[in-house]
Amino acid sequence: MRKWIKGLSAALVTSVGFWATFCSQAVAAWPTKSIRMVVPASAGSGTDTLARAMADRLGSAIGQAIIVDNKPGASGVIGTEAVVRSEPDGYTLLYTNASFAVMAPAITSKMRYDIVRDLTPIAQVAVGGVILLVNQKLPANNLPELIALIKANPDKYSYGSWGIGSSGHLIMEYLKQQTGMKVAHIPYKTVPQLLTELTSGVLSIGWADPSSPVPFIKAKSIKALAISGDSRAPAVPELLTMREQGFPFEAVGWFGMFAPAGTPPAIVARLHDEVNRIQATTEMQTLMARLNFEPPPIASIDQFRATISKDLTVWQEIARKNNIKAEQ
Repeated sequence: MRKWIKGLSAALVTSVGFWATFCSQAVAAWPTKSIRMVVPASAGSGTDTLARAMADRLGSAIGQAIIVDNKPGASGVIGTEAVVRSEPDGYTLLYTNASFAVMAPAITSKMRYDIVRDLTPIAQVAVGGVILLVNQKLPANNLPELIALIKANPDKYSYGSWGIGSSGHLIMEYLKQQTGMKVAHIPYKTVPQLLTELTSGVLSIGWADPSSPVPFIKAKSIKALAISGDSRAPAVPELLTMREQGFPFEAVGWFGMFAPAGTPPAIVARLHDEVNRIQATTEMQTLMARLNFEPPPIASIDQFRATISKDLTVWQEIARKNNIKAEQ
């Protein structure tokens, strides 16, 4: 019996050693095929544009194509859940934004996943505030004028955002609480749809990511009144921040890359290093500025994880105070 147990123990040790060697070799060989990068936003949105720029450069760096897979809808839940349910083998990644990553969970009591538990952060990839926009014919040219207009005409106007729980939705509800405005929310599935209706006058007021509305702003087909965050946007430096107009709101939107929880640390570490190297290039920083984003300060994976946890707390408090809940 003792010899049998000793033999079994030796066999187990050998098996574990073989498996560890196999896994180590598999990680060292990664990647051996193309990688899917899920983007829970529509094609042509700011998130999509940044994701494709990073996918091209990251694919070249690691020697395999990175294919962008757009899965918009449900404030990012559809795309995010697709990644959460994927194999943690380094061949499925998530490129998302703070609105989808931490705001949707902040307003939903019964999420089918936990972003902290079910996803592994790779790197923070861009920062930028969200922009408050109005139809060109609306008689308001800055944030105080818009607030005065809405308060003088309660329930006359509606504003759009890219979904319930988006940063535009939560910021406007915060402003409503601070000022007493009465204006209804219209959630859109995509930012391009919102911008089209804002340009035509179907919609009077809206919030959008920093990149998508820039051509409309420069063409003067939409007016930009303010931007959230603590700094002006590089592509429209004349646009004042909310703070500069007397309404401090310094929450900064960010974009980030994730992998399913359980993805081998060596793969996550390599992706982290490659992404940050790409972000530091003049080419990428110039592209970000043209798209109206800024590169974030280089942060470790643990620092990015801490940012996610902190932002969850901040947005949960805003949602609680304004009684914002997702439709179940």
